[in-house]
Order: sequence, then C-alpha cells, then structure tokens
Amino acid sequence: MDYYRIIADNFQRTIDTIVMSVDPLAEVIISGGQLMAEALLADRKIIVCGNGVDAALAQLFTCNLLTRFGDDRPALPALTLGADSANVTAIAQSIGISEIFSRQLRALGQAGDVLLCINSSMGTDNLLRAVQTAQERNMQVVVMSNTGDSDIGTLMRPEDVELRVDATQPSRIVEIHTMVIHSLCELIDHTLFGTYNRD
Repeated sequence: MDYYRIIADNFQRTIDTIVMSVDPLAEVIISGGQLMAEALLADRKIIVCGNGVDAALAQLFTCNLLTRFGDDRPALPALTLGADSANVTAIAQSIGISEIFSRQLRALGQAGDVLLCINSSMGTDNLLRAVQTAQERNMQVVVMSNTGDSDIGTLMRPEDVELRVDATQPSRIVEIHTMVIHSLCELIDHTLFGTYNRD
C-alpha cells in the first residue's frame, strides 16, 4: 500500500478546499470578527457551543481568547457551553439533550453577548435551540455551518452572521472551521489591540 500517496492526497485535498474557501468566506469572517470585537469592546462576552469535535473547536476558540492567540494581551471574556460534564448530563437527564445549550444560555447569556455556534455536521436540535434562545435574549449570533446543514441557516436574522463552508467531507469542514476560528481570533486581536506588544 502506498501510504505516502494517501498522505499526499489528503494534504492536497485540504489545500484545494482552503483555496476554494477564501473568497466565499473572507467577507463573512470579517463581519463575524467585527461583531465579536464590538461586543467585547462593550464589555460583553462570547459564548461558544458545538457537539463532538465541534465542542473541541469551541474550546479552542475560548482558549485563544482567555489566554492568547499570538501576542501577549489581556484575557478576553469567553466561555464554552458543554465543557462541564456534570451540568451537561444533569440537563440531558432531567430536561433533555436538546436543551443542554439553551438551558445554560438562559442562565448565562445577556443582551449584547455573542453566541458562536459551530456545526460541522447536520443540524441538531440542541444547536437550533441554542440559536433560538440566544435570539430571544437579544444576543448576536455567529454560526459556523456547512453545505449539509440547511436548518440552522433558516434561523439567521439580518444582523446575524453565517459562515457556511462549501464542503461535504467532515474532515475538510473541520479543517476550514479551524482556520476560520484562527482568523476570527486574529481579527479580534487586531481590532482590540492593534500592534499591541508587536516588535
């Protein structure tokens, strides 16, 4: 078996997907980054959620804001819903899995906060409920979705931002979502701190 070819083909498919994603996503990434930066400048916070691997991406985003992305800078307020397994399982057991994010949002979300909802698979009820709850609480919403998820896009208001990745293979979607997260973090840092601590 030609393992090198498997690896090279995998890298090439990733490169191709990245190249094809820049133009469709650039403007909406800018919009999402500006929306988040404005919320942070207004002393609001960013709340992030996702299922499975998307939960890991949510934690990646939160880590980058709470610690640092590139340069040293003050911590920025962000939290990941679902990171506390006791809360998640308690809500799932007593209320239902579809409420694991929305229940927490009702307690923690405030008007002017931003919900970042990450979905690399098909739309699921708990993410749809999270978006609806955020909107009910007058929060801004940024959704990272994909071509296979048509449900979540129908919930978007004009002031919300949907970053839809045009890919069907889950691994490619996750890779582009990771790049989107890094781009959002860099835009936030640049907007809030400019050349802060740069040589």
